Amino acid sequence: MARQLKTYTELFEFDAAVRTHYPVFCGVDEAGRGPLAGDVYAAAVILPPDIRIAGLNDSKKLSEARREALAPEIRASALAWCVATASVAEIEEMNILRAALLAMKRAVEGLSETPAFALVDGNQCPDLLMPLDTLTHGDAKSASIAAASVLAKTARDASLRALDEQYPQYGFAQHKGYGTKAHYEAIAKYGMCPAHRPSFLRKFYGESR
Repeated sequence: MARQLKTYTELFEFDAAVRTHYPVFCGVDEAGRGPLAGDVYAAAVILPPDIRIAGLNDSKKLSEARREALAPEIRASALAWCVATASVAEIEEMNILRAALLAMKRAVEGLSETPAFALVDGNQCPDLLMPLDTLTHGDAKSASIAAASVLAKTARDASLRALDEQYPQYGFAQHKGYGTKAHYEAIAKYGMCPAHRPSFLRKFYGESR
């Protein structure tokens, strides 16, 4: 518990240091670059300087239940937040990296308040008309990026649960579109559905012929 407390405290301390240069900034992160199906999601979050959200962390380090519990607290606490997507069609048209950057751009531009600076997880910048920088593993270093990671991940998970109701044969609610053994077996049996990313399955179909 002491280690967990230190971890989320450090995230907010990092953001406090950023605010000495940019008092109002947003953290930006994406979810869903790796799966075989579904849109890619991104979120941008502006947190107030006095907020502390207990247990906040990189969404990948949190259980699904903990992410789902944190998401409404983040939305209620934030000065502004926005979740945006790039579609499967856009992923196919421009590749997954460019689509993820487009989703990030849409998330930042969709904020109800304009930040002075954007801090983006990873090492690639979306095309934004504001000062910005990247931060490798930023979701484990910055509270604002961690909050964005939780909102992007929970929104994407919700979309995969909706896809599961539409295409129950693939098990989207369980694997969230990732390339599990069960998912590949379902694709082999039923073929692709409109939610699948054909470019992600070229190797699979090439090897299975």
